Amino acid sequence: MSLPERVDHLIVGSGFAGLCAAIRLAQDGEGDLAVIERAGEVGGTWRDNTYPGACCDVPSQLYSFSFARNPEWTSSYSPQPEIQAYLRRLAREYGVLDRTVFDTELERAVWDDAERRWRCRTTSGEVLAKTLVTGTGGLSEPRLPAIEGIESFAGALFHSARWDHDVDLAGKRVAVIGTGASAIQIVPELAEVAGHLDVYQRSAPWVIPRNDRRYPRLERVALRRLPGLARVYRTGIYWAHEGYVPAFTMQPRLAAPAQRAALANLRKAVADPALRERLTPHFRLGCKRVLRSNTYYPALASANVDLVTDPIARITPGSVVTADGVERPVDVVVVATGFLTTELPIAERIVGREGRTLAQEWADGGMSAYKGTTVHGFPNLFTIVGPNTGQGHTSMVFIIESQVAYIRDAIRTMRRRGYDAVEPRADVQRRWNAALQRRMRHTVWNTGGCSSWYLDAHGRNTTLWPRSTVTFRRALARFDPDAYDVG
Repeated sequence: MSLPERVDHLIVGSGFAGLCAAIRLAQDGEGDLAVIERAGEVGGTWRDNTYPGACCDVPSQLYSFSFARNPEWTSSYSPQPEIQAYLRRLAREYGVLDRTVFDTELERAVWDDAERRWRCRTTSGEVLAKTLVTGTGGLSEPRLPAIEGIESFAGALFHSARWDHDVDLAGKRVAVIGTGASAIQIVPELAEVAGHLDVYQRSAPWVIPRNDRRYPRLERVALRRLPGLARVYRTGIYWAHEGYVPAFTMQPRLAAPAQRAALANLRKAVADPALRERLTPHFRLGCKRVLRSNTYYPALASANVDLVTDPIARITPGSVVTADGVERPVDVVVVATGFLTTELPIAERIVGREGRTLAQEWADGGMSAYKGTTVHGFPNLFTIVGPNTGQGHTSMVFIIESQVAYIRDAIRTMRRRGYDAVEPRADVQRRWNAALQRRMRHTVWNTGGCSSWYLDAHGRNTTLWPRSTVTFRRALARFDPDAYDVG
């Protein structure tokens, strides 16, 4: 598909968020839409993260759309290739591929108040759009650490989300910087092939067992032929995960039994008391994302693996030097330091009604939106996986579907009432976020004693939703025009 000059709806990104928006809008009869994707195929996060061991840490039955359940998962926690194959299949079956312009990046989108449209400049040309829907996600732009000398490293150095498969790691001296969700999947894989592996840890994460299992053929056949069974699986897993919400958002002490179980798991997996002490978290469970693995602790206990807890002072052309002066030779550096989650790069490219970018609007107080989806000063802009929509316990697919339902109802309302533009009122957005931040004060993410990527430079949690997903879905069940300036 070539880029049209005008569309009713321009969707940016073709991961879970962008695909959901495109599919559901098309089903509503909103056929005048286009998806732009900076890469050469759909998939978003699951296209980009191809590192060894890449796998979802949310159960498979929650990791598909409610309107397109996937009975083909081979295990209870889906590996990356299966998730990417699922997204590719959906894009093909629902006709999204025919509406997508690949290898096309949004460079700038400016609201034209006279035209009541977004003027969007892309790498494939310009397009005028009535609504702009961003589905670029919060885990799309890798964060590189500010380490002295990192640019001087003479070996292979790459981020986990930009894995270089041309680099042969067999027998090499490898360093992994970071111990987050990606790192704990990568480390066991590298421990099997590297000659020596150094894992650089800033703070020990909470790691609980991943109760993964393969689905036998008979069970997969049953899930395929009995939709009711798949619904039972999904519903049961969903409510089991919602059980974490009180401990995360209201009473962190409720997580004490889970903490004891996690420490028992650590004692069982790591016999060396000195190593075990360095792997013991010093903050409450849930303050950072709780990680799931059966292989991470055994990998760290391997003879060819060293856990390094001293801060990195600098990187030289052939080594990593820590603050205690120890220099460790290394051939390959894998950076697993996460993503730009509180400073979304796309915000620098979107210019609102007053001529200010979204990044400028958010510069002082941090990211904020109304219901995580719309922003005052930016008419007809809809953000999926926007501010304070993230989850620390369950699947983002549920949140994405909730936001897309709200966007669909907004567009239906605009059609029905003849609105050219909708924009949340400033007072409504302020009240929404003030209430959200008041509730945030009591959550484990703010009181658990850790520093995490959930918090921005101001110390505000602008990434997570501090209530149940049921509450989120209820809040976004219908578009509320009374909260908006319309015209």
